[in-house]
Amino acid sequence: MSGIDVITFGCRLNTYESEVMKAEATKAGLNNAILVNTCAVTGEAVRQARQAIRRARRENPEARIIVTGCAAQTDAAGFAAMAEVDMVLGNEEKLKAEHYRALPDFGVASEEKLRVNDIMSVTETAPQMVAHIDGHVRGFLQVQNGCDHRCTFCIIPFGRGNSRSVPMGAVVEQARKLVESGYIEVVLTGVDATSYGADLPGNPTLGLLAKTLLKQVPEITRLRLSSIDSIEVDQHLFDLIADEPRFMPHLHLSLQHGDDMILKRMKRRHSSADALQFARQVRSLRPHFSFGADMIAGFPTETDEMAQNSARLAEEIGIAHLHVFPYSPRPGTPAAKMPQLDRAVVKQRAADLRAVAEKLHSNHLQGLVGTHQKLLVERNEMAHSEDFTLVSVPGHQPGTLIEAKISGHNGRHLILEPASSAAA
Repeated sequence: MSGIDVITFGCRLNTYESEVMKAEATKAGLNNAILVNTCAVTGEAVRQARQAIRRARRENPEARIIVTGCAAQTDAAGFAAMAEVDMVLGNEEKLKAEHYRALPDFGVASEEKLRVNDIMSVTETAPQMVAHIDGHVRGFLQVQNGCDHRCTFCIIPFGRGNSRSVPMGAVVEQARKLVESGYIEVVLTGVDATSYGADLPGNPTLGLLAKTLLKQVPEITRLRLSSIDSIEVDQHLFDLIADEPRFMPHLHLSLQHGDDMILKRMKRRHSSADALQFARQVRSLRPHFSFGADMIAGFPTETDEMAQNSARLAEEIGIAHLHVFPYSPRPGTPAAKMPQLDRAVVKQRAADLRAVAEKLHSNHLQGLVGTHQKLLVERNEMAHSEDFTLVSVPGHQPGTLIEAKISGHNGRHLILEPASSAAA
């Protein structure tokens, strides 16, 4: 191989940062290299990253392999000990060209491979200017990094550090660059995006930031948020939901569970009633609003009744896009020391909750049959509607906005009425 390849795992923020990494490594003159941007959310994510590293070495014996991301930050020594790895960079180091220069020779001792700072010592997040994100028609824009909360199941704060926000002016500047590059939709991303601004002068909020972006960059056609913590939503965001058609009618909620005792043991800050009330308030402002959510199945001490409470909350909210994660104990977290459920029980609970998710998704799809939708065409002849529902759009080019009538669905995505599309 020649050039730089990037293998990305995990969240939208990682996708965004992978573009920064590639640009910085190129600036440093790196060539014939593979950058692996890892995720640490689950043990399975870490296993997949290790598997990808081994495969990359087999297929590219002469390439340099540099591993970074949250899994590398939280287990730097473990990745450095892999014979296939030439360098391990921390989550802060991966974004700076200087760390891609003067790589060590092949086969050095594992401790010489490490360039990983104490992430908790990082107090600012500099704006990373990315005008184009390879392979994506939606422009991701980082507004925040890190997390000040300490949920008992989560290792991410130890991979990302404490919460820090990108100054509003820099976010506006980057949004302009994305629009100038032709992006129709901009997605604001962060590790804990709704904590945005607490560390900035005047304490601006995520809702105020979104309002400011749409006012100062009127060319933005569609604005979307990544995962949010509903308990932190402010009045500015409710205003956008009610009055701003460019703010897309979909939010992905970091729910994690539907039982109040488990939520307390997770050290979450909301109750099931809080989540339900939030969804009802949003839909009172915009009735056809859709929700996605993350939920963990099989958390330590979870009983059958507690598991059923998660399913019940998902049904009461009507979550259209439910992501189910079987609980995965992360070393160093409080939950890993709690009484664990048998893995077979965890897998079954996850399967049961996924069955609920499939039913809810099917109901959501059925409810959209016969409607007209504005669709942003992406890769592989697929598109997303404004409420983030996936739609098959054969014959349409990525990056175009179309309007079409929905004729049906196949249980996974919506299907267009034949010859019904027209340019928006």
